[in-house]
Amino acid sequence: MSKNIVLCGVGGQGTILASKLISGAAMNKGIPVKSAETIGMAQRGGSVFSHLRLGDDVDCPMIATGSADIIIGFEPGETVRMLPYLKKGGQVIVSSRPVMPVTAALAGSNYNGSEMLDYIRNKVEKVIVIDTEKACKELGSAKIVNLLLLGAAVNSGALGLDDEDIRKVIRTKIPEKFHELNFKALEYAKKCSH
Repeated sequence: MSKNIVLCGVGGQGTILASKLISGAAMNKGIPVKSAETIGMAQRGGSVFSHLRLGDDVDCPMIATGSADIIIGFEPGETVRMLPYLKKGGQVIVSSRPVMPVTAALAGSNYNGSEMLDYIRNKVEKVIVIDTEKACKELGSAKIVNLLLLGAAVNSGALGLDDEDIRKVIRTKIPEKFHELNFKALEYAKKCSH
């Protein structure tokens, strides 16, 4: 198996944890992983992205333009920014919930993400949009966006990992008191992924 995966969002959304869960699940299956992350502005709501490359034939952690199998987007605008990495026929999993950049907020902008989602739908054939705001309300926690998107990515088949691979790594990387909530988010994602 070889997969090129881009995860993108803004600081505080759980992008890096999702990246670590995918990496851990792949390594548990004996799949080599290379990764690169930018997290410099993460604490200030700035852009965060991870490049994950899974497989034996991977030399460099950075993904070349036009070669990502899947983009997991935690924020619509950040997902649009990463679209050049997606290969033709690639899959996008994206949260519908916008996070207004500080610069837009200061300028009095009314960014709501819908134009970004329309743009993604026009440019990409395989798109799954997850209403993470609704899901978080129904499940009672705002801290599960990463597991909702990860679950949708697993269920799409584009990730090359299955539900049990992710559950196994959750049990080892996330404190036990959060297991039940995370497993509920994975289950919830199943009904959003098709």
